[in-house]
Amino acid sequence: MQLFRRTPYVCPGCSRKLVSSLRRRNLSKVTFNDFRNTPRSFSHARTKRPFRLAIIGSGPAGFYTAYRVMQKVQDAVVDMYEHLPVPYGLVRFGVAPDHPEVKNCQEKFEEVASSPRFKFIGNVDVGHDIPLPSLKPHYDAILFAYGASKDKKLKIPGEDLEGVYSARAFVGWYNGLPEYANLDPLLGAGEEVVVIGQGNVALDVARILLTGVDALRKTDITERALETLARSKVKSVKVVGRRGPMQAAFTIKEARELMNLPSVSFEATDSSLFPADITKLPRVQKRLTQVLTKGSAASASTASKSWDLSFLLSPKSFNDSPSNLGSLSSIEFEKTEFTPDSDPFDRNAKVTSTGRTTTFPASLAFRSVGYKSSSIPGLAELDVPFDERMGIIPNDPYGRVMNPQSGPGALTAGPVPGMYCAGWVKRGPTGVIASTMDDAFASADAIARDWKQQVPFLNSDNSGSTGMGWDGVKEEAKKRGLRPVSWEDWKMIDKAEKERGNAVGKEREKFTNVSEMLKVLDS
Repeated sequence: MQLFRRTPYVCPGCSRKLVSSLRRRNLSKVTFNDFRNTPRSFSHARTKRPFRLAIIGSGPAGFYTAYRVMQKVQDAVVDMYEHLPVPYGLVRFGVAPDHPEVKNCQEKFEEVASSPRFKFIGNVDVGHDIPLPSLKPHYDAILFAYGASKDKKLKIPGEDLEGVYSARAFVGWYNGLPEYANLDPLLGAGEEVVVIGQGNVALDVARILLTGVDALRKTDITERALETLARSKVKSVKVVGRRGPMQAAFTIKEARELMNLPSVSFEATDSSLFPADITKLPRVQKRLTQVLTKGSAASASTASKSWDLSFLLSPKSFNDSPSNLGSLSSIEFEKTEFTPDSDPFDRNAKVTSTGRTTTFPASLAFRSVGYKSSSIPGLAELDVPFDERMGIIPNDPYGRVMNPQSGPGALTAGPVPGMYCAGWVKRGPTGVIASTMDDAFASADAIARDWKQQVPFLNSDNSGSTGMGWDGVKEEAKKRGLRPVSWEDWKMIDKAEKERGNAVGKEREKFTNVSEMLKVLDS
């Protein structure tokens, strides 16, 4: 247990500390080739069989962890479980269709999947289709990398009115996520839209609503979404935040893209929200201020659509109208102001309520205030806790799952042997794909280090251990009537989607329900 004595323990009760992770490096230009020359793998000191790792989730966190573990642990065998028949998670269903360059990481994931030491098991929902504890006898470790499947709610009156949507649902709808295939947002209900939240997802929603349909036709946006967007009456999008522009979470790139949309003007932001001398701002904030103060390429007099950023407003209620009960007509906001002890130009500045309100007309509203991971059945049986409030599995800074009652000696919290996490279920829904890669590598390095130093893993006492991996689980899957999808099966679905896309002049046309995906495998 020497390794654990060197590892900083943090009680899961102090959840905010648990999501702190390693200091981030700038990995925006790093490729897989940069890691091929790192020190070679560790050997298996304790057994003659391969190290078996189960990964739950097939998004970037799962694939990057798989790559790193397979690189660092000699002959490690990784089985990746995914509840859908198709892989890539957020890359497939979260990245905006007009950002194809962000999806280039899929080529790297293909490299991982091509290894004989990797197995993809799609269409198997661990915890629902098959019990999570049934994996334990067959693996040395389990990594939870299943991302964030819920969105946070505002919990204000009228949130269930027709015309109020979550940004996650809208993004999933236009990206072909089966869960939201039948969303059918009412884009023809009116001209004015309000997006609540000022992260990159909020700006993605605004950009898709304001971009001309012809500019989207060659992307992998679904044909159903294109048809609905073609009938859209949206002319104005207001993106609203509780604090000021210096605290907004969107990136310069996202803001600049909206500024450059043809025939879309930007309504200027109150100049008092920016410092008089922007040259004294940190580099990123200075560049963002320059983009916002410069404004859009299109002028308000000639543009057919517009958008703006509204600050210091906290949503209070969604309202319907007496003439159209049950449908959104306006949103009431409470005005906020910076607290007396806050610097309004500091990223961490806080605001307080003023008691004053304002109301914006809106026929549509999108809630974009964050995603949230949820627990999966069976965690407790494996002594894995889950923080419902924060939506994370409590962990140390390196991704080792921590339990408040597992600490050695006098320590309260301690690691759960063989249990790890990566990505959003580890640190919360923050960061971009590059930071997810960094985070996943940190978790993978912890797994490799622990294996090398022979700390306890699953079944360390060899009681009931098979080391068979998927070969030990598939009989249970067969008994339950499941239909696992292999990587070869996925490639058949992938080919069919590309053929469908080619027929309409685009890269791919996604299947938007599981039955369509599986039908390809029967043809």
